[in-house]
Amino acid sequence: MKIEVLEKSDEKIRVHLGGVSRAYANAIRRIALSEVPCMAVDDIVILENSSVMYDELLAHRLGLIPLKTDLSQYVLPENCDCNNPLGCPKCRVLLVLDAEAKDSVKEVVSGDIRSEDGTTVPISPSIPIVKLAPSQKVKVEAYARLGRGKEHAKWRPAAISILTTPTETDTEDDYILEIESVGSLPASEIFVKAVEILNEKLESFTEKARSLSK
Repeated sequence: MKIEVLEKSDEKIRVHLGGVSRAYANAIRRIALSEVPCMAVDDIVILENSSVMYDELLAHRLGLIPLKTDLSQYVLPENCDCNNPLGCPKCRVLLVLDAEAKDSVKEVVSGDIRSEDGTTVPISPSIPIVKLAPSQKVKVEAYARLGRGKEHAKWRPAAISILTTPTETDTEDDYILEIESVGSLPASEIFVKAVEILNEKLESFTEKARSLSK
């Protein structure tokens, strides 16, 4: 197997894969979209909302804001030993939005969100959330957790994952994989994690297949 990095940045990675089947390369692409976990808001408690925006729409907007993710700091809820439906510091983080307009219109943006751990924060501080008229206020507690894109698109760390064949090759085992991150994780980490997840699946399948012959 040959792996050559053609282009690499936090937002994008292009990798040349040689000596692999289309099925294997495409599996990496699909896992990057649907199974590499990242953080997103999942539960919301609206303490106060006097804006013109409905509570449901406000919750929806908060849920779709991409959050920077540290996979070494948190575990998926199903892998956490807390056995608590509300979660614990190992599997969830609290985000607080507390904004009020005084004498003029205020645009509430993602930069107004405060994180309990200081690292799980929106990828950009300028994502619009809601506009407040004078004297209006929103106060929200939001709980973020790790999840996968196959559960909901808000847990999809890659915006684009494309598999193509190099134009200068005649072989059927040469592919170029391109991954663009939404910003939750570096593109290179998405690629590496996707390969790890695929290999874990193959190892698990191999073990189960071997058990059939015993």
